[in-house]
Amino acid sequence: METTSEATMNVDDMLALAGDFGRYQYLLMLLFSIINVLSAFHYFAQTFISIEPEHYCANSGLECSEPDSNGSLVPCSSGWLYNLTGGFDTVVSELDWVCNDNWKAPVGQSLFFIGSVIGSLGLGVMADHVGRLPVLVLSNLLALIGNIATSFTNHLPEFAASRLLAGIATDTNFFMMYIIVMEYMRPDMRTLGLNLCIGVFYCVGCVAVPWVALVSSEWRRFLWFVSAPLLLVPGYYWLLPESARWLINKGRIAEAVGCFQRIAAFNGRGEIPSSAIDNFKATSEKCCSQTSASLVGLFRTPRLRRKTCILIFKSMVLTLCYDAISRNVEDMGYSPFEVFSISSATILPSCVVILLLQDRVGRKAMASASLLFTGLFIGSAGVIQAFQGNDTNALMTVALGVVGRFGVNIAYNSGAQYAAELIPTEVRGQGVAFVHVAGYAATFFSPHILYLASYWRAIPELILGTLSTMGAALCLLLPETMNKALPLTLADGEDFGEGEGIWEFACCKKEESDP
Repeated sequence: METTSEATMNVDDMLALAGDFGRYQYLLMLLFSIINVLSAFHYFAQTFISIEPEHYCANSGLECSEPDSNGSLVPCSSGWLYNLTGGFDTVVSELDWVCNDNWKAPVGQSLFFIGSVIGSLGLGVMADHVGRLPVLVLSNLLALIGNIATSFTNHLPEFAASRLLAGIATDTNFFMMYIIVMEYMRPDMRTLGLNLCIGVFYCVGCVAVPWVALVSSEWRRFLWFVSAPLLLVPGYYWLLPESARWLINKGRIAEAVGCFQRIAAFNGRGEIPSSAIDNFKATSEKCCSQTSASLVGLFRTPRLRRKTCILIFKSMVLTLCYDAISRNVEDMGYSPFEVFSISSATILPSCVVILLLQDRVGRKAMASASLLFTGLFIGSAGVIQAFQGNDTNALMTVALGVVGRFGVNIAYNSGAQYAAELIPTEVRGQGVAFVHVAGYAATFFSPHILYLASYWRAIPELILGTLSTMGAALCLLLPETMNKALPLTLADGEDFGEGEGIWEFACCKKEESDP
């Protein structure tokens, strides 16, 4: 190729020589698809093991009380009878975590999310030191160990500790694979390839997980079923290359070249020309000698600090709403297993919508409209559900909830790309990671928001709807990134998009050429 004679060779040039969308890339997409299914199983297993079924006091038939010798109602002490949904025995029904003890399951869920924050930060730092591939394998093994340990618990302390351990794996068990796949696909195919895997296989995993729970019939066996496939992940060591960009940043350029040669051989492209390799090594060594900016730089100047804070808040709103809406499947008048499966089916069409509209209407319009859409429908669902008195209202509640899940899927999946484009290139990796972790920290409040339904059924939906609407308004304060030269340095990030009006959208003006 002509690029082999040029004075510089970057990663994308080497990828083109190795075959930028050949057999190896299809293998990576297959492995990433498996990770998507396993990640959905691990993440949403927490939802189904903690479902609180209908329950009644054994002596009185009342929900949480029974009459004493004087006829006064006192807390139930004779035990409970359960109406198990689909015959699935949860940790709540087995350990009697109802009525005065109904706070225990949310505590376990909260520890799971605390673990996800610890894991995202700790394993993220580890990934920068030891590599993406070892952390990918380690995080999935932590998920396996945490889930199996949970299945042997009988009391809250060990249950919470096990959920904390399982939570440490969350996000990292998916995101490390995302980085590796993105590394080895050419830029114009990343949106299609990644969204295809997520849209199809994460959707399959989410739709299937409630039925795996019903087939297993009880929560301990369910955790074994969803955890056993994680034993496949250590085999990735023999199938996946390490992230080439990480190797280059660590000065291990020869190993990065070895990754591209391995891909070229698998794709049937033969040996990469030595002249291209020499130019690539020279270019990479020069890049490695340059100093990098730090994450603190995002907060040093006023305009960039404002954009960063908005991105952080938006990430927190998106992650909290995504998690809470996904988990809020009880008390809708239908089986929570059916509601979750039906609402999860919206993942695929939401990814299709992103593929069709993201590059047409622009990032700002997509982010703001999808969040506003979510807020209105979820808030309406909560109010209707609080006052429903017949099956028609129940059906309407489920319909509004499904539409809300569809909107938050669009907002969540498109939001990651928006943040990556707004954060300057020189701090993009650590900046996106920090914004992402801030979002996961917000999920600590997810089970507690859902718990507020015990006071009034509409409270969780109204809170989530309000937060979504606030997020939609804040997105209007961010600049558009579509068809614009993205910021490279912190100085570029400070000036990027200044002077743009809050009602200026890419879809409402003629396309301008990049400067």
